[in-house]
This record gives sequence, C-alpha cells and structure tokens, in this order.
Amino acid sequence: MRRKAIELAAVATAAVPGLTPTAVSSAPDDPADFDSALLLDSEGKRWRVRSPRHAEASARLETEFLVLRAFAPAIRAELPFLMPTVAGSVRLGSLTTFVYSHLGGITRSVEELTAGPDALAREIGAALAAIHDLPRAIVSNADLPSYTPNEFRQRRLNELDQAATTGKIPPALLLRWEHALEDVSLWRFNPSVVHGDLHEDNLLVEGPRVTAVTGWTDLRIGDPADDFAWLVASNEQDFVDAVLDAYTTARRDKPDKHLLRRAALSAEFALAQYLVKGIAAGDATMVAEAEEMLATLASDIAEHGGQPISVEPLPSAAAAAVPGAAAPAAPLSGAHAAGAGAGPGMRAADGGAPTPVPPVTVIPVPADQPAVHVTPIPADPAPAPAGAEGGAGAGSSTGDGATTNSPDVPGVPGGPDDTSTAALAIVEVHKN
Repeated sequence: MRRKAIELAAVATAAVPGLTPTAVSSAPDDPADFDSALLLDSEGKRWRVRSPRHAEASARLETEFLVLRAFAPAIRAELPFLMPTVAGSVRLGSLTTFVYSHLGGITRSVEELTAGPDALAREIGAALAAIHDLPRAIVSNADLPSYTPNEFRQRRLNELDQAATTGKIPPALLLRWEHALEDVSLWRFNPSVVHGDLHEDNLLVEGPRVTAVTGWTDLRIGDPADDFAWLVASNEQDFVDAVLDAYTTARRDKPDKHLLRRAALSAEFALAQYLVKGIAAGDATMVAEAEEMLATLASDIAEHGGQPISVEPLPSAAAAAVPGAAAPAAPLSGAHAAGAGAGPGMRAADGGAPTPVPPVTVIPVPADQPAVHVTPIPADPAPAPAGAEGGAGAGSSTGDGATTNSPDVPGVPGGPDDTSTAALAIVEVHKN
C-alpha cells in the first residue's frame, strides 16, 4: 500500500524523537519498492524518509543501514562526496521505515546530467572511482555478497535462463545476451566494491559538483561495469567517454578494456530483470512496460545493430533471430530454447568451448513418397481435470525459489506511481 507524504511525516515523528515537521513533499525514488518524502522541521533542518512497500524492499533498507554503519568516519572523510546518515527508524508491521539526515544537492535527470558541463562528467567519474577503490573489508565485514568474475557470469546466465522461461523475451535478445555471456574473454576483470544501484536518482549534484551518493542497498564485490550501465543507457557517448576518462585517471587499478561492453549488456539485461520482477510481483503494469521496452530494444537492434556487447561477433546463424530473417539452420540451446517454449537447456562447462554443430546433410525425398506419415489419433483426448496446468493464476517455480506467474494472471489495479519527474507539491503540516 502506498503511503502519502503526509503519512510519512507522521511516521518520521515516531522514528526521530523531537522531530516536528512543518512542511513535507514527495521525493523521487523507485516507485515499485519505496515511498519517499522530504521533510522540513521547526528548526529549519531537512530530513528524508524512505518507507518500503514490501518485505524485499524492507530487507534492502536494513542492509543499507548495516552498510552505512560500516563506513567509519575515517573512510567517509576520504570520499569526494557525502553519504547518508540514519537518524532513526520505526517498524510498522513487518516493514521498517528509515529517516535520514538531509544531504545537500538535488537530483537531476539523465538528460540534464549529460547536458551539463565537462566538470560534472569529471566529478561523476571521480565518484565512481572512489566507490570502486573502497576497501573490500567494508563488504566482507558486513557479510554482503562477493563474486569472482566467473561466479558473476554464471549468476547472470542463471538469471537469463529464468527470464527465458517466461516466454516473453524476444529470441533475438536471448541469442545476443547468451552469446555475450558465453564469450569468456569479455569477463576478465578485477572485481571491486560496487554500489550496485547507481543511477541519476542516487546522485545529488550542486552545479558542477557531485555532493552526495545515496541508495546503498546493493553494495557488493563484483563487476564495476554494473555502475556504468545507467550511463551507457543514455546513448550520450561523448559524456560517457568523459566520465570514463576521469574514472580511469582517478582509479588506483586500471579498468579493463571491455568495461563499457559489459555495461551495455547490463543496461539491456536490466529490462529482463524488470520483467521477471513484475511477473513475480503479479504486477500487470510492470510486465506490460517491460514487454514494450524489450520489443523496442529488439526492434532497434534489428534496425541499427545496437551497442557492441560481445568481443566475438555473433555467428552468421544468429541473424535468424532478427525479425524478418530466415530460420536458423541449427536448433537453439540454453536460454534460446527456453524462450521458444522449452525449458532451460544444457550448457557447456564454464570456460569450455561450445560444441561445433556438424554440417547438415539434406537427403531429397522421392516425389512419389510423402514427406511425413501422419498417424491419426484413435480417440478424442479426455478433458483435462479441473485445476490442470495452464489455468488462470497458475505459476511456475524458478530455480532460486521465486515464483513466476503465468502471463494471464490478472494485473494489480493502479500500478506504482512514478514520482521521479512529477512536480513536488508542498503540504503544510499544522500542529494543534
């Protein structure tokens, strides 16, 4: 259930003793997971409230609380930006709402950031470098996830198989993504501390400066390319190059040469993750949005080629997955077969070379012999019993325990409201 800004102000008074709000406005956030508000109190101080909409979002906020506690004052002092500080929390049922001290700066859209001065691109690059150069002990001490390159690649392959079982991913995208994930040379990088949820809404800027970085719910050790995905998705190559140049200069370790390729893959694959998330939540609006964006992406790649994500080019048979092309000469494997209606296929061992497809020998059929012999079914099949597979509301269980609803599950009325671009209306809170 969505909480209004005025309700969040009331919750904040319970989380922070002595807090007396005098004005409140909604704040941009992920509308599927959180309700957020900005408060002004009687002493002129500002606060931010984040309230989760479901258990998974609440767990992420609790993880962020642990992350923020792990950043000792000495580590914070070395960062070129500020980080949030938790002022208080309150548990409502099974969900926990957090109140943070306000940080200076405002959020900007991607278009505003990419149109900004060169100094802003350098600031973003320096901020990314500072995050990726953080000591790994911050992650390990908080018992947060840590992945080697091959573990990360295999995790993404598993996610791809899960997405493919929905039957809603265009085959061209399945083929493109699996080819990149099977391209082992693409996945040679040095793991680093990764923010994990970096995008324009988690950057606070003031003029040409990055003043603060927020949203530390997905900190981990993994692929630094993930933090570049939102930049690559902007399609503003000059801006991306400027950020990368500043990042390369500021980092202690030189970034690998395929970082932007993996970032482009991560940006594309985020649509499949959004689809799976919508299906698991039973949110018909999210599912429809994801399907539309996936179809648009597949069409754009078919027409323009898309951004390069693989080191090795796709085999010529891959053209068959593009709309309008001929059918492939060889059957699809892995996620491709799942996208065509089969279950996830078998794969070669990690790092192993794919098995070559033998040449196909075509034997002509004699003209007087029918090509296919059809045996008629002797009796009408018995009607399926009630509750058989395929009925409305049926679901399937994925490999990691999540439940994927069938495509015809009724949608949840009134999808999440996106407040990221809406004007913020100020509501006066009068005290009795």
